[in-house]
Amino acid sequence: MAVYWCTEVIPLAVTSLMPVVFFPLLGVQSSKSVCLQYLNDTNMLFVGGLIVAISVEQWNLHKRIALRVLLILGVKPALLMLGFMVVTAFLSMWISNTATTAMMVPIVQAVLDQMDNTEHDVTMMEQAAGQTNTVIELEEKNASDPIRPLTSENNGHSSKISQSSEEKKMRKRICKGMTLCVCYAASIGGTATLTGTGPNMVLKGQMNQLYPNNNDVVNFASWFGFAFPNMILMLILAWLWLQCSFMGLNFKKSWGCGTERTAKEKAAYNVLKAEMKKLGPISYAEFNVLLMFVLLVLLWFSRHPGFVKGWATRLFPEGEKYITDSAPAVFIALLLFILPANKPKFIGWNPNMSDPEQTEEDIKKPFLSAPLLDWNVVQRKMPWSVVLLLGGGFALADASANSGLSAWLGHQMTPLGSIPPWAIATVLSLIIAVFTECTSNVATATLFLPVFSSMAASVKIHPLYVMLPGTLSASFAFMLPVATPPNAIVFSYGHIRVLDMVRSGIVMNIIGVFCVTLAINTWGRPMFELDTFPAWANSTTNQ
Repeated sequence: MAVYWCTEVIPLAVTSLMPVVFFPLLGVQSSKSVCLQYLNDTNMLFVGGLIVAISVEQWNLHKRIALRVLLILGVKPALLMLGFMVVTAFLSMWISNTATTAMMVPIVQAVLDQMDNTEHDVTMMEQAAGQTNTVIELEEKNASDPIRPLTSENNGHSSKISQSSEEKKMRKRICKGMTLCVCYAASIGGTATLTGTGPNMVLKGQMNQLYPNNNDVVNFASWFGFAFPNMILMLILAWLWLQCSFMGLNFKKSWGCGTERTAKEKAAYNVLKAEMKKLGPISYAEFNVLLMFVLLVLLWFSRHPGFVKGWATRLFPEGEKYITDSAPAVFIALLLFILPANKPKFIGWNPNMSDPEQTEEDIKKPFLSAPLLDWNVVQRKMPWSVVLLLGGGFALADASANSGLSAWLGHQMTPLGSIPPWAIATVLSLIIAVFTECTSNVATATLFLPVFSSMAASVKIHPLYVMLPGTLSASFAFMLPVATPPNAIVFSYGHIRVLDMVRSGIVMNIIGVFCVTLAINTWGRPMFELDTFPAWANSTTNQ
């Protein structure tokens, strides 16, 4: 399956169905227990989260958020790039990375085009003004001396040409930087929440699979507390790196402290304003979706915060045992199919009865409006392949634990006990960051995490000490267009050569591994008690 996932000879999702056929045939596990893995608790959480994300996309709420933030942050080149990155990262925490990128790149494109057009207009005007002057001067001079002036004029002209070619190069570089920053920010942002991207869900599922009594150590709140600061750090470093490599660090020019807005910046601002105007005022449906979205996030955070009792424990007897993060996700998803998309109207109360046209229109309208979400939309937009991919991974992990493969792998890795744990974690992060460039992120996490868990058991270090960096590194697909869908989307717009992506991506991978190593050795330690070897991780008690 690993070979098939890496080479994609058949679609990823189809490869994931192999355990259903081969585990029963080879006597590894019964069909019943294999098939149970394909839609377990973690996968339901993923489906619930995706349905909410689809409703946000459906009502264009993500575009409204994006434009609002960009208008607040301003349009100086450096701040514009930061704006694009912040917005993309924030949205991809909740919506799929692919959808976020697909929405942001056209906005970036429109802003860049407008800046180019304005610059072009300004230079044309300057040139036109310059040319008329030159013609008049030439006519005056020609009367006296027909030969001399041409040389000096030509010199001026050639310097203008070289200047404009420099500007063209610079514009191309800015274009590359602005589009690249979107796909990088999408990958970075996805790591911050448990439902943000596939590998995080794989970790959650594998933890429940391999360590059934792990006291729900990885949940929405604990993951966010660990990964969100790491995301902020990575975003800042990535932004500085893209600034350096594509725009140069000219602070006065790119930050524009106290300088007047240029025509280009005004143009960019106007584009954003126009896009915002197109959306119109916030509709009833958008407001409802926003409300549901905020409610879901609150329910996730307050279910089992760790430092106080969550609502699961307070409201329901034995709540912490029964309720996981998937319950609120599916609850909100259900509400989206029930709540109306338009304001419900009450027949008895109509102040405009005197207006006959108005009432006729009202009577024609159906009494009940359509719901916020339609199943056909969900069916069209849901990435079913990822759901199957996760399921196949869980089936593999379950079988390798039950058949004793994990234990055997762990034994092979006992020599690693002599290496300090931080070195192990860093090396493994690097290996995964390289490996994920040529395979799907979810497949990478699925292949490596069970191996890491058995290794941790044999070396007697906390399983999360190697599994957390491994999971985060699986999202660091920065180097190739094929590495992850956001890269492919950005690449398809044609501003970027593969070499540009590889060059920026190598440094991005190093930044990523550095941040993860830092996170796991500083604030990660007290959060997950990584210095201890927990009782639930002892494989002998689990068997």
